Amino acid sequence: MTDQTQFDLPLVSQAMGQSNGTPIPLHAVTKQGSLGWRGGLDPAGRRWLDALGFDGSAGKAVALPGPDGTVALAVVGLGDGDDPLCFATAAESLPVGEYALVPSDPIEGWETDIALAWALSAYAFTRYRKAPESPKAKALLIWPEGADEAYVRRLVEATFLIRDLVNTPAEDMGPAELANVANGLALRHGAGLEVIVGEGLLRANYPLIHAVGRASNREPRLIDMTWGDPRHPMVTLVGKGVCFDSGGLDIKPSAGMRLMKKDMGGAAHVLGLASMVMDQGLPVRLRVLIPAVDNAIDGSAFRPGDVLRSRKGVSVEIGNTDAEGRLVLADALTEACAESPQLLIDCATLTGAARVALGPDIPALFTDDDGLADRLAAQSKRTRDPLWRLPLWPAYRRMIDSKVADINNAGDSPFAGSITAALFLKDFISPEVSWAHLDLYAWRPSPRPGQSEGGAAQTLRALHGLLVEKFGTDRE
Repeated sequence: MTDQTQFDLPLVSQAMGQSNGTPIPLHAVTKQGSLGWRGGLDPAGRRWLDALGFDGSAGKAVALPGPDGTVALAVVGLGDGDDPLCFATAAESLPVGEYALVPSDPIEGWETDIALAWALSAYAFTRYRKAPESPKAKALLIWPEGADEAYVRRLVEATFLIRDLVNTPAEDMGPAELANVANGLALRHGAGLEVIVGEGLLRANYPLIHAVGRASNREPRLIDMTWGDPRHPMVTLVGKGVCFDSGGLDIKPSAGMRLMKKDMGGAAHVLGLASMVMDQGLPVRLRVLIPAVDNAIDGSAFRPGDVLRSRKGVSVEIGNTDAEGRLVLADALTEACAESPQLLIDCATLTGAARVALGPDIPALFTDDDGLADRLAAQSKRTRDPLWRLPLWPAYRRMIDSKVADINNAGDSPFAGSITAALFLKDFISPEVSWAHLDLYAWRPSPRPGQSEGGAAQTLRALHGLLVEKFGTDRE
């Protein structure tokens, strides 16, 4: 993580003496409440708002001048009052200064969310840019009273980690580099780490991971991190780590390949979530499994029509080499289930079909555990971190039947691609294991308040909330 991510958030604490003086009052009003709030201003203030078109729309931030020309107060619009992340606009657009939130009814209980939005505005991917000689000064927010500062810092660090990993070009984020990131987290939190590399995957019986990654000059590997007390409930996270996906011999067109540096977004997400779990010290036995590969092309590449044997012993006919993510996940999920974890979650940038169905903002959730689905849906609503459940429709399993093997990794049907991919994974899940699969995009095509264009963290708040709710926060 960069120093910016950990230490340079645009928030200050009065209690710790970080504040430089009298802060500027920052008001927050809904569209409905903006007229009443305007009534408390003097005529000059109301004319100023009229001139700038302020009506309480979400994310609209305005600074009002005082008699001496300095900023006297500021206001940010909340729209209908359903999106605290709109506060990021204020952090990005208000004049330099220190601001203090003015308590009001529309923001009751939002203190942590507002601090989070303000902090998220600080993200910038600067690895390949020259640092400015004079860094731009930022608008600062005094930590709102009641905000959970530790949670915000933990979540922001995990979010920035995910964004950095996804934004990094594949040349600098291959299987070895991904393993190095996991190693850094393991060292920081006292976790164990084992990495199985190259031909070692065959000796350890991970044939599908090896087959997908063997054509690359960067050796495939399985990253295996463990942390926590073995007496605690086991939670296993599996993340798809395809560091670049050419499509293999079923090669992608150039337009489809352009963003494939993000195909390790599932791995980035489980590392981000693991960092939160370990930093908070949740009472779980955590295991993180990441099959890290390039899906490349050379004479040793696996081929359409090949039949590959999986770790589970299931034979897989290769209907399409561009459906490689489910192959590497299959071996990792088989290993995960061998320990019968109390909860198994996999995250993957798995299918374009999920994006066609739900768009870039809403990850698809698949699980046959209705209780788990309900809990995740509740956390999604509480944290305003969207996801949507799609069915593991049993009748569609026939779409990935094979005439020569136990299962086909793609099948011939153009329909229900995200569902059939999830059904493929389900064949490698033990029936007694509570499992959820998240098919996510890990990318934001255009910026929104607190959410820059590029690598995106999705479902992180909902998944963390689920783990806290299910397993608690107290250490033994």
